[in-house]
Amino acid sequence: MKIAVFLPNWIGDAVMATPALRVIREEFSEAEIVSIQRPYVADVLDGLTLVDRSISWKSGEQLISQFRFLRQLRKERFDLAVLFPNSFRSASLAFLAGIRRRVGINRDYRRWLLTDVLTAGDRQKPHPAIDEYLRIAAVVSGRDLSESEGAPGFSRTMELAVTDKDRSRWTAFWNKQTAEFKSRPLICLNPGGAFGAAKHWPTAHFASLAQRISTELKRSVLVVCGPAEKQEALQIVAQADNPFVTSLAAEPLHLGLTKAAIQQAELLVTTDSGPRHFAAPFQVPAVTLFGPTHQMWSETFYDRSLPVQLDLDCGPCQQRVCPLGHHRCMKDLGADQVFQAVVSLLNREQQKAA
Repeated sequence: MKIAVFLPNWIGDAVMATPALRVIREEFSEAEIVSIQRPYVADVLDGLTLVDRSISWKSGEQLISQFRFLRQLRKERFDLAVLFPNSFRSASLAFLAGIRRRVGINRDYRRWLLTDVLTAGDRQKPHPAIDEYLRIAAVVSGRDLSESEGAPGFSRTMELAVTDKDRSRWTAFWNKQTAEFKSRPLICLNPGGAFGAAKHWPTAHFASLAQRISTELKRSVLVVCGPAEKQEALQIVAQADNPFVTSLAAEPLHLGLTKAAIQQAELLVTTDSGPRHFAAPFQVPAVTLFGPTHQMWSETFYDRSLPVQLDLDCGPCQQRVCPLGHHRCMKDLGADQVFQAVVSLLNREQQKAA
């Protein structure tokens, strides 16, 4: 049997899909499981044994390239397509590729493209993405599933791996740091937010937080970043103006390096963005800054995390850009409040270890 698993397009969602991938792997242990995803999602899940191989596609390709990709899928002769994305595109690809069984949620006007259709949940009622992916896995594996159940008896534990190449990337970076920097526990800051400007925590706040963590907690601080956050990472380091604050901005940026960095951290401070989800699989405590998004959508069921969010009348609005123009949900979330959350989580971890 050959199974095509269409993975989510967002980094965090791809990580949240790993519990469902594990269910499929366990149910179809003898099958060949092939993941279909964007290239950066393949980088996120690199090193895991939940799939046998992967096929990547790029958005925005010319029409001829899309036809070639479809032809490639048809040649694979898949028996089953598992659709984690809710997009019309993913369902149409599975349909046009001639895959006989196509399992997904009834969204984006694609019901007629699916053979096994799950009822869509209420988009106005926040519910965990992890559970939605597990619902799909339950249908694929033939488990009993009532529409009222979220995750029918499955583990929600997420998985990630760090490859040898990732470790080499990390070692190359770490060896450039001073002995003093390496002598302190490491706290990572993640300012990313591909969702939109509304998730952005001000650069000055990050810089102030980094300065206080270094000065008052005697930690080294590393700002992780992707290409889109490179300039901001440099600004955070410049504004912090502290020898114990640095970033990955000068490195060849790769998600594997970010995974390896977070795995080495004592704690992660992060916006509600993709790399936030690297903490739980590596058992790294995380302080997560929420602004416009409801926490339940990306609930990780991880007991070593501490969410920080202001209680405002206007939120959470789920908008990519603040519709009121003031962006108070993130701007008014001060560095002092986040610093206190860091101290609280560190103390909680120390008490558990005692």
